[in-house]
Amino acid sequence: MFNKMLILSASAGAGHIRAAQAIEQAALELNAAKEVIHVDTLEYTNKVFRTLYSKTYIEMVNSAPEVLGWIYDHLDTPWKRERRRLALDKLNTRPFVKFVKKYQPDVIICTHFLPAEIVSWMKAKEKLECPQGIVITDFDVHALWLCHHYEQYFVAIEEAGVHLNKLGIWPDKISVTGIPIDPIFSQNKDKQQMRVKYGLHPDKPTILISAGGFGVGPIELIMRALLQSRHPLQIIAICGKSKELKQQIDSFAARLPQNSSINIKPVGYTKDMDEYMSASDILLGKPGGLTTSEALTKGLVFVIFNPIPGQEERNSDHLLEDGVAIRCNNLPTLAYKLDRLLDDKVRFSTMQNNAKKLACPNAAYEIVKKMLSLPK
Repeated sequence: MFNKMLILSASAGAGHIRAAQAIEQAALELNAAKEVIHVDTLEYTNKVFRTLYSKTYIEMVNSAPEVLGWIYDHLDTPWKRERRRLALDKLNTRPFVKFVKKYQPDVIICTHFLPAEIVSWMKAKEKLECPQGIVITDFDVHALWLCHHYEQYFVAIEEAGVHLNKLGIWPDKISVTGIPIDPIFSQNKDKQQMRVKYGLHPDKPTILISAGGFGVGPIELIMRALLQSRHPLQIIAICGKSKELKQQIDSFAARLPQNSSINIKPVGYTKDMDEYMSASDILLGKPGGLTTSEALTKGLVFVIFNPIPGQEERNSDHLLEDGVAIRCNNLPTLAYKLDRLLDDKVRFSTMQNNAKKLACPNAAYEIVKKMLSLPK
């Protein structure tokens, strides 16, 4: 048992935060430390830097994803520009460095590359002596995750481990655990019971869409495309905190004729995503690392549409290669591709089984146990 465990994330997208929260919960359940705290690193930076990292990222996802993809690829050169980047990050994270020095943790686990880089520098300068674990929250390894001072890397799949090894990371410092998700997703909940609980037909093919990932305009176009399916469908549209988005989908659903073979259930902000996934057969949308890992645990088949260039494009490649996904590049063909998938029951069942094989529901526990097993 450690005395103090510090889990560090950054609120640049929700995935890094959710991964950290999963590790925090696992650490508490395993009684891994007397004190476990989770800190958003960006809370200890200046306002301009914090905005650049969080709000600017989200704005680029929504308005200029192709630029984001270019930046992602441009920066993906191992060990290049690291001194320049570190100098900039050090300049803007002085309050964070001060906090870590004052807190004096016995172990640190990072779910974002920003705190991992700063902790690595602190260890190099002997400002910090505790072990560091770095949790990569996508299926691929980007150069920004590379550090010189760490005790363990945790990756989603074996290929990512091979990649790290080829870049000079020793095999004994690499653990293939999967991406940490909330343990609630590993609970087996009956599909039909979950559908009845949320007012859905118990036997209709069910599609889950994270509508917030598309925005107000495109989501209606997706709904209209799905109306052309030959199969009776029910769609769970998760709108998150966007009231405008939920109102639009509510309005669209209300305009459907009573005899429509498509039912739409708009859902606002919810903490029951595990149950909505349990009720579903298909996840339609963008393959972010955390959402993908949650859906795999529930055995969902992926219909990938409009992934963010960069990490989501690469996540898509892995899902397609492992036989758990199809990809639709053109909205007018969405219903056609979906119908082909649902027509082939053997193929669909195989893809569900492939998803469960790829799932790593206990990743958070494995990460904490590995950190506990390192030499003190």
